[in-house]
Amino acid sequence: MNTGTQFFILLSIFLCIRVCSGDDYFLDDTFGLGRSFDGIGGLSGGGATSRLLVNYAEPYRSQILDYLFKPKFGASLQILKVEIGGDAQTTDGTEPSHMHYEDDENYFRGYEWWLMKEAKKRNPNITLIGLPWAFPGWVGNGENWPYSFPDITASYVVSWILGAKQYHDLDIDYVGIWNERHFDSKYIKILRYTLDKTGLERVKIIASDNLWEPITSYVIADRELQDAVDVLGAHYPGTTTVYAAIKTGKTLWSSEDYSTFNDNVGGGCWARILNQNYVNGKMTATISWNLVASYYGDLPFGRDGLMTANEPWSGNYVVESPIWITAHTTQFTEPGWTYLQTVGHLKNGGSYVALTDERGNLTIITETMTHDHSVCIRPYLFPYNVTAQNVTFHLNGSFASISELQVWHSKFDFKTNNTAMMQNLKPIKVIEGSFIIELDVDEVYTLTTIRNGQKGSYPDPPPSAPFPKTYKDDFDVQGNPYFSEAPNFADQTGVFEYFTNLTDPGPHVFTLRQVVTQRPVTWVADAYQTISVIGDYKWQDLVMSCEVYMEAVHTGGVFVAVRVDKGGGVVRSAKGIFFWVYADGTYKVTNDLSGMTILAEGLSGTRARVWYTLTLTVKGNYAAGELNGYPLWKNAVLWEPRNGWAAIGTSSFEPAQFDNFSVEAE
Repeated sequence: MNTGTQFFILLSIFLCIRVCSGDDYFLDDTFGLGRSFDGIGGLSGGGATSRLLVNYAEPYRSQILDYLFKPKFGASLQILKVEIGGDAQTTDGTEPSHMHYEDDENYFRGYEWWLMKEAKKRNPNITLIGLPWAFPGWVGNGENWPYSFPDITASYVVSWILGAKQYHDLDIDYVGIWNERHFDSKYIKILRYTLDKTGLERVKIIASDNLWEPITSYVIADRELQDAVDVLGAHYPGTTTVYAAIKTGKTLWSSEDYSTFNDNVGGGCWARILNQNYVNGKMTATISWNLVASYYGDLPFGRDGLMTANEPWSGNYVVESPIWITAHTTQFTEPGWTYLQTVGHLKNGGSYVALTDERGNLTIITETMTHDHSVCIRPYLFPYNVTAQNVTFHLNGSFASISELQVWHSKFDFKTNNTAMMQNLKPIKVIEGSFIIELDVDEVYTLTTIRNGQKGSYPDPPPSAPFPKTYKDDFDVQGNPYFSEAPNFADQTGVFEYFTNLTDPGPHVFTLRQVVTQRPVTWVADAYQTISVIGDYKWQDLVMSCEVYMEAVHTGGVFVAVRVDKGGGVVRSAKGIFFWVYADGTYKVTNDLSGMTILAEGLSGTRARVWYTLTLTVKGNYAAGELNGYPLWKNAVLWEPRNGWAAIGTSSFEPAQFDNFSVEAE
């Protein structure tokens, strides 16, 4: 047995004796420290999860951003991860690509640029990450696979990083491969080469944003791949890792986690994740999907963000418990702090971690979440019950001289759904290096030498209100807005952008245009039609009108729709009342987006490159449609669905324009 092995055996015995003896827990740096802490973050995208945030009026939009990013105020997030838009459905909507086509570049589409700048404005040290979920069709050369031409894919991703710097002065710190899909070792190596040759040596690669395996085995077996990958990132690891991943010596992250309804149960789930990801899995960063639930609540995974902001029309938002659970760590640490080796589980359930910086500060976070009430998206290695307990912490090594710790406390009451979040309690005295604290169930404590934490607050936002029953948009936005989509429209397949029609000097100079003309490299089963939804999911009876313009000669087709009942990854199975007109002079009324259930059809006389006004009226079990103010069909009988969004769209991936949208709901 060599000297190094003997040392680690003795160290393990020493730590076990000191940590496992009764309810005494020893925090000590005498024998070194653990891994470096990289931060806690949120994920905007995957997809379109921040869609409604940009539409908030001031001061409410800035208040929301402060709760997310402002240091020592709210969540004080240390990492922001965003989707590199790929023109395809990626959970709750589509996000536009910076390159719809091979010869097209535009670094002002979408809202992720704006969001990253707002985060940086509040926290200049925030870590920025980009990751693609989908890719424009040209990247895959017509195949649903981004690795057929890995050099093209790498150049596409690197161009996004370069554009972030050139147009927005944003330094992207990390980039991923392909969210929760197959990775390709050759592509990862080419991506590393492309980054280096374009002067982006500092940008690090995360792989593979899926499971620990098989990426870990590939990294171990391939030295060149090992050199290319900086971080092994897993999604929803259930706080555990695999031994082989630890053995690589790579930084380990939970690069996407949480995905839980953000009520109090969700906050408890998040508390346990943040501690036990390191205690059980040695993960040094955890990133929440999603950052802020700022999409229509009836889309998939409604309210699965750290907070909720899905009513820009009212200004209402809700600061949920996960914001304050995040603050228990982020307000009292910074990336670059180091975990102590003396961390672990509490004897009667729960866990504790401790971190320190180079100045000798110490922050301890304990959580005692009960298993029955903190049901999370993934199972846990230690699903035991938790009971109230008195614990004694002993501060040794560099921490022996600490005489007082600031105390921050959060308490969940799952029976009444009440909480007491982020309370600053009386400091605790450390006597001869020790202190005792009583831990009840479902509590989080932060004990720290840092004195400047804060539970930030603003006056209550306006009360919640439904989407307006009367809504109009003429899309007359001139100049270069800092986002490209019309307010409150939520693209579900395809991309609908503001468009300046230089060939029409008349009333349709400024329009909304569907621009995706080739099926993307998809992440989920996108519809074969394009569709953007808007409004109140509870809408039943209404009159909807929109001017439409088909650009595709002979094959073009557009629709307006109401009572659309599905979006997100299941949008292709959406039902509703869809009123279609085509460039071949026909029309159709269907009960579904796929166009299979026909309620009425006939001749319309419509053709491409002519503006038409479509009006759809639905009341009870009957629907009627008008073309340019004249009845085209009526008394179409429908039974389901009874409610849903309004929508516009096209019959395939084709260019088309829309103008003067209006809805009158009863």
